Amino acid sequence: MAKTPETETRRPKNRAKEAAVWVLLAFLILGLGGFGVTNFGGGVSTIGKVGDTEITADEYAVAFRSQLNAFSQQVGQQISSQEALAFGLDQQVLQGLVTRAALDNEATRLGISVGDAVVANDLMQIDAFKGVSGAFDREAYRFTLDRNNQTEGEFEASLRRDITRGLVQGMVSGGFAAPASMTETLYAWIAERRGFSMLRLGEADLTTPIPDPTDDELKAFHSANIATFTRPEAKRITYAALLPEEIAADQPVDEAVLRDLYQSRIDEFVIPERRIVERLVYPDQAAADAARAELDGGSTFEDLVAARGLTLDAIDLGDVSKDDLGDAADAVFAAEEGTVVGPLGSDLGPALFRVVTVLGAEETTFEDARDTLAIEMQTDAARRLIADKVEIVDDLLAGGATLEDLVKDAGLVLSTLDHVPGQQGVAVIEGYPAFRTAADAVQPDDFAQAIVLEDGGLVALRLDEVVPAAPIPFDEARDQVDAAWHADAVAKALAARAIEIKSAIEGGAAIGSFGIVEVTPEIARDGLVANTPDTLLQSVFSLAEGDVQVIEADGFIAVVRLDRIQPAAREGDDATALRTALSAQIEQAIATDAFSAFTSALSTEAGITLDQATIDAVHASLP
Repeated sequence: MAKTPETETRRPKNRAKEAAVWVLLAFLILGLGGFGVTNFGGGVSTIGKVGDTEITADEYAVAFRSQLNAFSQQVGQQISSQEALAFGLDQQVLQGLVTRAALDNEATRLGISVGDAVVANDLMQIDAFKGVSGAFDREAYRFTLDRNNQTEGEFEASLRRDITRGLVQGMVSGGFAAPASMTETLYAWIAERRGFSMLRLGEADLTTPIPDPTDDELKAFHSANIATFTRPEAKRITYAALLPEEIAADQPVDEAVLRDLYQSRIDEFVIPERRIVERLVYPDQAAADAARAELDGGSTFEDLVAARGLTLDAIDLGDVSKDDLGDAADAVFAAEEGTVVGPLGSDLGPALFRVVTVLGAEETTFEDARDTLAIEMQTDAARRLIADKVEIVDDLLAGGATLEDLVKDAGLVLSTLDHVPGQQGVAVIEGYPAFRTAADAVQPDDFAQAIVLEDGGLVALRLDEVVPAAPIPFDEARDQVDAAWHADAVAKALAARAIEIKSAIEGGAAIGSFGIVEVTPEIARDGLVANTPDTLLQSVFSLAEGDVQVIEADGFIAVVRLDRIQPAAREGDDATALRTALSAQIEQAIATDAFSAFTSALSTEAGITLDQATIDAVHASLP
């Protein structure tokens, strides 16, 4: 077998025991075929070794599939095994398995293992082996292993190795302490705060208006920035489509059906008077009466709520009708906005009710609702009509019909557009994700297929040609050129104006004398200032107190003065919590690096041997 050089091992996850993780990953891929990746290359069942510890083809297939499924979930679509190889997932899987094998090999060399009692205890904690009572169930254990084509002996041996591996990892990774100087340095940097004043500049802040450009200036700008005024490469697509909104108006409307639809949805059009109400419930009438007395004596409703250990959100009934309030309805609906009534009966006991808002009754007559209902009815009829054509279009295309044939045989409408892959153009059809997906993927020799759109529409398309990128002629792009020239001229003028203002402020002028100043009295490095570039706070935290700086970004220019530097707080609960969190992160990073170095050294010392032919055979067996 070919020898491959050692690669950096994947860092282990921070779990007390890897055992349950690997077990659960195996159970997530039930039905994989019984780990049936065996007999590759004339009976070879291993893909390699670390020292004397083998890495089986079965282990690699399971780990690769698990990684593939996790990656597919991350990107939101199923990735094929060949695509996964292009992303380098095979190398990640190999690194993980080499690390495991190195630990197993070292544990065997040192004679480290765990007893049956430890294995049994961990085995009984695995959820996949528990019955309906929540306790370990031997039948569930046997059934699950049978589904995975494993024997009890094989699984328990694997579990023993997992637990032992965790012990070895714990011996290497445990006991690290974060250096106090490192923790304090990071804390001082993270917890520092800055206060600053900022003057944003816009075109209105220019002392001289931007003059209108001449044709020669625009043409020169067009030539100098021709990349900006170039159409990207596009696919010229012909498509036949039928959209509900385009044929809805042609569908008949039955007045009687419209009136029946109105009556069936009368609750949408006739809304009775309602109230937004808060209800404060008491355990008995005496307590409710005492609360009412406190309220009449000068206490606020909020005081009563707080005394019950509640919040206003907890007692908010929201938007209610009379039917929702039972016996309290008449009194509540007779009260004015802001009034507290009661105690009154409720399904939870005597309560005080506060009327927050009075909502008047609303009624939409049939005449007012008719047009909306008619559009709904016609659109629904259009969708049904189009749905009936899907099978017809499928059959026509399967029989060799062209898109042009669909126009005369199925009533679709033929159009052409230039579609830029990955972009949504201005054409109505490009507003449909299903169309854009198909247009992005279509190739010259593809057969047209019926595509059902998100609103029930129907489209079929073909690629006519690829239109290469080309400059847009000046006359055609004039308006776009004019807007870009103006934006560029404004940006340059504002940059010059900002430098003037900066010099004036440094000379003693008040920053507020140049316009409206935004003052941020205190902010952290990871804070947020609305509608500003990411570089703003980076620049602010690089300044010395009193410094003035011009900050520029696309569509943004401002003059900033650092007013004060607030060192990290030395005392307090927040300071203690942040130091503790930083210390834990540092310790974890040190432990991870130490473990990575340890497993790398183990692998190097023991020697790694991998059989690429068997690995390739595993890849070929996966979909």
